[in-house]
Amino acid sequence: MINYLRSKQENLDEKEKIYEQGVMALQDLIAPSGLLIHSNSLKVGKKFSRTLFVLTYPRYLYTNWFSPIVNIDETVNISIYFHPLDSATVLRQLRKKSAEIQAQIETEAEKGLVRDPILETALQDIENLRDAITQNQERIFKVAVYITFFADTEENLQKIEQKITEILESRLVYAKPATFRQFEGFESSLPLNLDRLFLTNSLNSGPAATLFPFVSLDLSGESGVLYGINLHNNGLVIFDRFLLENANMVILGKAGSGKSYAAKMEILRSLPLGIDILIIDPENEYEYLARAIGGNFYKIAVASSDHINPFELPMVAEGESNEEVFRNHILNLIGLFKIMLGGLTNEEEALLDRALNQTYASRDIYPNSDFSQATPPLLEDLETVLAASAGGKELAAKLYKYTKGTYSGFLNQPSNIDISNRLTVFNIRDLEEELRPIAMYVILNYVWIMIRKQLKKRLFFIDEAWWLMQHEEGSSFLFQLAKRSTNKLKIGW
Repeated sequence: MINYLRSKQENLDEKEKIYEQGVMALQDLIAPSGLLIHSNSLKVGKKFSRTLFVLTYPRYLYTNWFSPIVNIDETVNISIYFHPLDSATVLRQLRKKSAEIQAQIETEAEKGLVRDPILETALQDIENLRDAITQNQERIFKVAVYITFFADTEENLQKIEQKITEILESRLVYAKPATFRQFEGFESSLPLNLDRLFLTNSLNSGPAATLFPFVSLDLSGESGVLYGINLHNNGLVIFDRFLLENANMVILGKAGSGKSYAAKMEILRSLPLGIDILIIDPENEYEYLARAIGGNFYKIAVASSDHINPFELPMVAEGESNEEVFRNHILNLIGLFKIMLGGLTNEEEALLDRALNQTYASRDIYPNSDFSQATPPLLEDLETVLAASAGGKELAAKLYKYTKGTYSGFLNQPSNIDISNRLTVFNIRDLEEELRPIAMYVILNYVWIMIRKQLKKRLFFIDEAWWLMQHEEGSSFLFQLAKRSTNKLKIGW
């Protein structure tokens, strides 16, 4: 019975061993299907690889000399090993070498030969290095640099090698393939901290430091939005614009190059980070996006039911006075009327300034009063005030088309827009060309007076901003908003 149980247990152990042999481990997943070793290359799976090692350096190495290799547009593994040497041993070797060179210089001088500048320079370098090591300013390292690159064919492998060697030789640095030691070179370039080749050069701290840290064209931050791929090194372009001194950005490109697509990608990647998005859409490119993610979509047009009253009163932020905010609002309105009326003379501007104050006063709204709960006037109220003012009838006549004429449904209505949604799109596609700059200005001013009280990360995308910037007042207004929002409210435009 005991023998039977022992036999049964042995059978179970054997089956367990067979089962364990069939389990796939991590190394089975990452290992190549095969490895073919040649004298000057390896075939790793379906890829060919070759390892170069740095053979010699020039007398001087300047900072960032290795950067072109780090950023080369090829698949490359680079390993750099620093093996520190004992300073006492190095000093003994340098003293011996210094004595040899001095003896050689003296021997040549006794023979009457012309001085050899190479020997004198070598002696000077050794003595300077001895002084630096003695004063603990420098250390000596055995430095090994291995460059392993990959290609689909051996012909491409040769081309990559030529590209790398040309870059190095232009800096008087020479590299050679690890002939008959390609497998050791391949292992040495893996992140295993194994220097299997140990093909080194002696470098002191200064030249060795030029190899690291790499001065790479790196555009990745620790947080933020993914913008794309860095073409220099295939790295990710990630950064948080709100961590920068200025959060604004301009997207430039020819027609069809993907400007709107880039903006939409940033919008979708910013929303999960808690950033509110506002968009002025002149070409109806963002409606589907707004509908798909539950955002607000407003159509600003002459016959639309969505309205913005340019006389909407601003919110007063902490630390600001009602009078200061009110007067700035009046100035913004004067800028709007300059665009609407094609410019103003000095007399007309003064008259309009007085009329605007009287229009607000007709609703019991004064610079020093609390107007947070007041009902703002409409454009037709300003027209009435101008018509009753001396010299204001001409300006009132110019406003007629915006109050009772063709464009009466555009600006002469109370506001019914809600921008509390995480994504808000203002569509102005159906507006006539002459009205688009006006609509952009009104939307910008409305958004500014609605959000300026609450400190929050927001992005305001102004597509086709040139519509507004073709007017001097529009460009100035946009510039002021961009500067003020970056400093106070951290809004990216």
